[in-house]
Amino acid sequence: MTTSSDPFVQAAPRGFRRVAPAFVLFFLSPFVAEFLLGNISISMLPALLFLAPLYGGGALAVREIARRCGRGWATIVLLALAYGLLEEGVVIQTLFNPNYLGLHLLTEAYVPSLGIGGWWTPFVLTLHTIWSISVPITIVEALFAQRRETPWLGKTGLGVSIVLLLIGGVLVRVTTQRQDPFTASPLQLISATGLIVLVSALAFRFKKSVPSRPGATPNPWFVGIATFLLGLGFMSAHAVLHGWSVVGAYAAIYVVAIALLATWSGCVNWSPLHTLAAGGGATLTYALTAFPQEPVLGAKGTVDLIGNTIFAAIAVALLALAVKAERRRARSLRAES
Repeated sequence: MTTSSDPFVQAAPRGFRRVAPAFVLFFLSPFVAEFLLGNISISMLPALLFLAPLYGGGALAVREIARRCGRGWATIVLLALAYGLLEEGVVIQTLFNPNYLGLHLLTEAYVPSLGIGGWWTPFVLTLHTIWSISVPITIVEALFAQRRETPWLGKTGLGVSIVLLLIGGVLVRVTTQRQDPFTASPLQLISATGLIVLVSALAFRFKKSVPSRPGATPNPWFVGIATFLLGLGFMSAHAVLHGWSVVGAYAAIYVVAIALLATWSGCVNWSPLHTLAAGGGATLTYALTAFPQEPVLGAKGTVDLIGNTIFAAIAVALLALAVKAERRRARSLRAES
């Protein structure tokens, strides 16, 4: 049930309140994935509407399926990886395109037998797994803390989100082919599809974990700083390393991140505020690293910097609202007990 602790609810029309979290996630996912990243300038803000069916539909489908099945973050993250494989392997096909937009993304650490780039593949799949899907879900579940683990949509709504994902994929695919007529080979497309099915099946091998291990969990601020620094290391690695050395750096970051988060989240005093802190640190990584890069689409220079500043401010404001909602929810639970 929606209560007054949900920050966007009270001013909304009654009929909108039930689907308000889904609505926010639908637009937050493409905002984080492309605009907060710095990939698209503020001058192209209307593109948010074009990208929302793909990103927003994907984020909603991942979140709703996982929560409807009573699963936790392991399932969400793996389904987010499946989404990344869908977007980059089937829709845009950058995993296999040797000259996407003239960027030569596969040149470094090229794997001829697979036709993929050893650097680009883990990089872009991590962007989608963590930032495009998992981070927006983290933020919206905190904003609507009373409904954190309950479905936001009925069966019809879930079906609509999947249809929007498919429609968005088709629209982006058609637009991409107009810019670049590359098409992956049938074997590559079959392999990508097979991996999507495999990863999705693996996602449901994980039950929802309940923190039960004795031990100290760091302060949420420490968790947020840790994920911020790990994210910063990931986003900056390619600027200082090249070839297989950057792949090794990614692998090291994965090991450290998984080890820390798995250890901390298993402790009895891990709270939703810790989860938000982990997502918040990653969010701020994007907000910071957007500034030194030029957008792929839209105005550059001063306009882009102003846009990045506005986007970063929006991200910080959302995180502040989410923290407030989580603290209010915690106080409510303590009062009830």
